[in-house]
Amino acid sequence: MAGERDTPQETRQSALRVEENGINVISDAERHGTPRQLFWPWFAANISVLGLSYGAFALDFGISFAQALIAGVLGIVFSFLLCGFVAIAGKRGSAPTMVLSRAAFGVRGNRLPAVISWLLTVGWETVLTIVATLATATVFSRLGWGGGTGTLLVALVVVAGLVVVAGVLGFQLIMRLQTVITVVTAVLTVVYMILVVPQIDVAAVTALPSGSAQQVMGALVFLMTGFGLGWVNMAADYSRYLPRSTSGGGVVAWTTFASALAPVLLFAFGLLLAGSSAELSEAISADPIGALAAALPTWFLVPFALVAVLGLVGGAVLDIYSSGLAMLAMGVRVPRYVAALIDGGIMVVGTVYVVFFGDDFFGQFQGFLITLGVPVAAWCGVMLADIALRRRDYDDAALFDPAGRYGDVRPFPIAVVAVCTVLGWGLVTNSAAGWLAWQGYLLGPLGLGGREGDWAYANLGVLVALVLAFVAALLGTRGAVRAQESATH
Repeated sequence: MAGERDTPQETRQSALRVEENGINVISDAERHGTPRQLFWPWFAANISVLGLSYGAFALDFGISFAQALIAGVLGIVFSFLLCGFVAIAGKRGSAPTMVLSRAAFGVRGNRLPAVISWLLTVGWETVLTIVATLATATVFSRLGWGGGTGTLLVALVVVAGLVVVAGVLGFQLIMRLQTVITVVTAVLTVVYMILVVPQIDVAAVTALPSGSAQQVMGALVFLMTGFGLGWVNMAADYSRYLPRSTSGGGVVAWTTFASALAPVLLFAFGLLLAGSSAELSEAISADPIGALAAALPTWFLVPFALVAVLGLVGGAVLDIYSSGLAMLAMGVRVPRYVAALIDGGIMVVGTVYVVFFGDDFFGQFQGFLITLGVPVAAWCGVMLADIALRRRDYDDAALFDPAGRYGDVRPFPIAVVAVCTVLGWGLVTNSAAGWLAWQGYLLGPLGLGGREGDWAYANLGVLVALVLAFVAALLGTRGAVRAQESATH
């Protein structure tokens, strides 16, 4: 966040310089602003029209409009509330999320959560780039500007270029970019909604049959992993630039409000669209955003492409920035901008594979979210317990010193994440992704009907990992946290 004393020219120049901060603690001189400034990055990252497609994803669980709406609101708001709580650590410690996590797991013990975080953020930035590439190519084809491989390549170069440049230059550019994305995408998204309102068939939507409690639970957990749990491992990366005297309640409130506002509205509207047309709902599974352009007049296709790409880029930019920080927290010794470049390269390779050689996007996407959602939920449970137990700001030096108060490797929290992950994977299934057929191994032994039973797609493993890890860490690390905070060095 630029300081109030910066001139416009100084702010522009700093935004175009490569950020020097990596996983270090932000100095007092660089910490400025108030919690409300968190609105811009979080709102911009989550206003993507991909939120509309989640309406179709939720209805795929075989539930009614009312059930899906309840699951969506609860899943979205609760999961982003978790982000708000984690963001408190940022203002307390002024370091990236996966560095602050060292207080819970030990300086080198935290490398396991850092690897999980890196996989999730690289995966998410790749998913968003895939969706943006497919959407751009679809719009270009409808306009008669080309099609096939050439169009996909051009779209990939443009989208990946925007994401990588912002990730390399860093925080100041990201904050300025997200402000622009917020305004442009908000306006154009409202126009899109006005244009497609006539496509909504209220009778068809209200006629959707109700599903079971297990199906509603499956949708709720899927939406949690698709929204807040996909961000929770980087939630402190932006609040770390706030002064440590900042209100913790303000950080929680602004992070949650800014993150959840657009997704809730977009999801509800997406439910109405998908519930009105089974054909549209099915098309979204193959091309989540491109399918949304089918009902648009030709004159709005270019603005739609703009809002689609900008919204997805807004999310991918935060991902590539935080994935670079997670790589550094893993112990990789390269400058932050080099880490962002490496992750950008992986993102491009992954996008090329899925766009040109892959199929069944939704099935693979769901498998990715749920599989990584389990260990991330377990880490989140431990991290939330650690934040709740602490009464003091973090010790800056100890976060980087294996001999410091936070220790080198803390076996108990690591074991909690490992055990909760094993339990969680045993309680989820991903039938659309063949490489994940091994999951769900506890559904039979625990009397939940096995991999084909009523609970097979309830995604219980994510909630079990989150709750069990939180309770275990809250009860099992209380003494260790007290000892850390009473240590004199």
